[in-house]
Amino acid sequence: MFTGIILGKGKVKAKRPAGGGMTLALETDFPLPDPVEGESIAVNGVCLTARDIRGRHFLADVSPESLTRTNLGRLGVGGVVNLERALRLSDRLGGHMVSGHVDAVTTVLARRALGTFTLFDFAVPPGLGRYIIAKGSVALDGISLTVNEVDEERFSVSIIPHTLEITTLGEVAVGDGVNLEVDLIGKYVEKLLSPKDPAGNRAGEDGSGLDQAFLAKHGFLR
Repeated sequence: MFTGIILGKGKVKAKRPAGGGMTLALETDFPLPDPVEGESIAVNGVCLTARDIRGRHFLADVSPESLTRTNLGRLGVGGVVNLERALRLSDRLGGHMVSGHVDAVTTVLARRALGTFTLFDFAVPPGLGRYIIAKGSVALDGISLTVNEVDEERFSVSIIPHTLEITTLGEVAVGDGVNLEVDLIGKYVEKLLSPKDPAGNRAGEDGSGLDQAFLAKHGFLR
């Protein structure tokens, strides 16, 4: 689990095919104190397992599924990525709960200056619009961001100068693909409120689930 607060950047030093997927050799621009072999590190928002950690260098294997669903397959040697180590229970939750399981790659539709801020417009990928809400949270290439506005086709985020400087968003241009993870909580709420559970029972029929009637009865809906 992650927070979407980027620690720094990493550079792709090498890449090679591996078992239908790919192995990345990465170098961080920040120290890795107390490294744990096999720990989780978010690479452009994708939860990967770090191995052969040596100083600021480590290897990470990318599965065929991740290559299909994310922008990691497009990386070349010398490419730069956002990095975040996994959340500890004692850490501050400065962003939001990010799983590192990317939902889709979204396209940058527009980028423009707004005073000292930079405003980005991104495409809403098919089937994900219901999880993106104004003032809600999304993770873009692993960065926790707040949605300014959203409609059926696009959503916008406003980037402060600090975030633009320490993350890869500073180099992102119109037409580029960025990893998108929508709010995890929204997906769980939708699942709980779905008409039927995996066993075919309607939510709330046995008294343990949630449905619109249950929420209205207990004062959560009006």
